[in-house]
Amino acid sequence: MDGELGAFLRSRREALRPAQVGLPEGTRRRTPGLRRAELATVAQVSVEYLTRLEQGRDTRPSPEILAALADALRLDDADREHLRQLASVNHSRQLCPGERPTVSPTARPAVRAVLHAIRDAPAYVVNRLGDVLAWNDPFDRLARPLGLLDGVRPNLVWFVLTDERARDHFPDWAELADHQVAELHRLRRGDPAIDAFAERLARTVGAPFTDRWQRRPVAAPTNGVRCVRHPQVGLLRLAYESLEVADSDHQRLFVQLPADAATAAGLDRLLGRLPGQLRSVAG
Repeated sequence: MDGELGAFLRSRREALRPAQVGLPEGTRRRTPGLRRAELATVAQVSVEYLTRLEQGRDTRPSPEILAALADALRLDDADREHLRQLASVNHSRQLCPGERPTVSPTARPAVRAVLHAIRDAPAYVVNRLGDVLAWNDPFDRLARPLGLLDGVRPNLVWFVLTDERARDHFPDWAELADHQVAELHRLRRGDPAIDAFAERLARTVGAPFTDRWQRRPVAAPTNGVRCVRHPQVGLLRLAYESLEVADSDHQRLFVQLPADAATAAGLDRLLGRLPGQLRSVAG
């Protein structure tokens, strides 16, 4: 996470127009958004100190400085929490400089057992890279026709950002892509594996990824409704809930439930629970 705190501050500064903080737009503005000196004035910090923060030469601002910058940047609650986490991670890394988190390659047997005990709803587990580590039969029937489970090690982030089928299957693809990039940023915590994964995405995808990575979207929701255009049963509106798996290095369990009657009927057909079912084996 080297430089991440400063990069996040800069991304939010460049996204804020002078008029939003009561400053004139002026002319000959070469910098997008606020100039560094303008933010320093509004936040009542020195330009030199703000420069050190943005360049990563100072990574432990006081809570008072963080609050002043958050107020000046008009950050919402999600951005404020993200800023606080970045500062906290930097502090922890300085106290324990040798610690480097690793990416979990498997789900624990007990977690797999929980997945398979969920018989009526699609459910799956991902790690911090978005690798789909384990899933139940309903999720297999939902996701395999989309192409998400192709390959030896399926990855949700990679599929959404690199596979053209994802744009067809997810009507809200742009929002979903934002959420996937936001989760990568949230879970980096100094992990070189995530940085390497981001570099692979940048080389493969280009601007659709790099623009989001530099913009640093945050506030990926832990629950909500996701639309899926399924090739076998049509449009599905799936309400999802995500739970952090204990003792697992940020593995998350996702469960998907029908958000309306039409989706419930579509899932019943997909899982073989209605006359005219698509599959002969029950979910």
